[in-house]
Amino acid sequence: MPRFTYAARDRTGKSLPGALEAASRRDALRLLSARGLQVASIEEELITGRPAAGKKGLTKARQSFLSRRQSAAPPTRNERLPFLQALHDLMTSGMSAGESVRLLSHRIKEPELRTLCTGLWEKLSEGSPLSRAMSDYPAVFDSSTINLIQAGEATGSLTDTVARLISHFTEQHELRRQLLSALAYPAFMVCVSGGVILFFLLFLLPRLQTLLTSLGGEMPVSTKILIGVSHFAIHYGVIVVIAVVLGAISFWRWRATEAGRNTTDAWMLKLPLIGPFMVSQTILSFSQTLSVLLENGITAAEALRMTERQIGNRVHRQAFHTATARVLEGEALSSALTRTECFPDLVLDRLAIGENTGNIVPSLKDVSRNYQKHISSQLNVFTRVIASTVLLGVFIFVGFIAFAIVSAVFQLSASFKT
Repeated sequence: MPRFTYAARDRTGKSLPGALEAASRRDALRLLSARGLQVASIEEELITGRPAAGKKGLTKARQSFLSRRQSAAPPTRNERLPFLQALHDLMTSGMSAGESVRLLSHRIKEPELRTLCTGLWEKLSEGSPLSRAMSDYPAVFDSSTINLIQAGEATGSLTDTVARLISHFTEQHELRRQLLSALAYPAFMVCVSGGVILFFLLFLLPRLQTLLTSLGGEMPVSTKILIGVSHFAIHYGVIVVIAVVLGAISFWRWRATEAGRNTTDAWMLKLPLIGPFMVSQTILSFSQTLSVLLENGITAAEALRMTERQIGNRVHRQAFHTATARVLEGEALSSALTRTECFPDLVLDRLAIGENTGNIVPSLKDVSRNYQKHISSQLNVFTRVIASTVLLGVFIFVGFIAFAIVSAVFQLSASFKT
């Protein structure tokens, strides 16, 4: 039988290290709990030289479990919302959180989600609460989610907390879906128009040049420019593409640094369309996160610190950090945010009214709903502007091509007549 060493405290707080034999870690925890001990740590001893049958069978089973976990892809942030939705469905039917996770670990078919549920159930079966089990998966659950789950466990409102988290993450998922949908059509237009232009420059224009050259005569300036562009694309196009790719990689690596991220985020705030969109995103992230945290019983100081980490733009994050420090010193939130010069006056007025009436959470929710609609309209405008710009550029280039060819034909025809 496996042997476990432990460190525990009795009811008087005295430390009692020791060892005991049990069939599993969970059974060892039950035995110690029955003795009235509060376990601080427990580890299984590795006994060499006498592999008992029970020990050997347990080792093989655990090795099989670990091999299955390693063969499956590790869970990512994509499994967070499906897990919470499945957990909420079972909890609303009357099951506890632990039993819900245990059932999900057996019933879920998706490999990554099954790996997540199995790992969580392993921690829960050892006596860990759900929040502590979730903290072992930082790639899936961020600190705000873990703290909210912990608060829900402490207050006995875990089901309501999970429901609020589902609503929050669903809104974020919908915003990302709208953003990708808005960028899909302009990206398609850029690819198609770029392909048409490259086909003309690399394949069609050289053949037209051969025909025009065989006719003799002087070609107009527009045709010479077009032929020069075609020659440059044929002979130096690969070099240009490589240089652009290397430049993009270098820029991306520089942006990954702290200085590069701060600089580029400041640049984006100055761009005509992207700047207002970044401000709207910051307001939406701030209002959504802070309202969820405060609604679930997180203290104002901790909620502000967590909200700060959810703001993507580094310029706005630094400004919000300064505002948070002022709030912790006793200043009102709306007054502290006014000094950042990052939030519109209407948002600040709405927050001030909520603070004065004691309804800050409903005010934050109203701001969140309004800016969800505002961001949707901004995405529609952004899509139309990009699509119109791409189409206008393609039409201008195609018109220039047509003008260059037609003018060359007319000029060469006139030279034959003379």
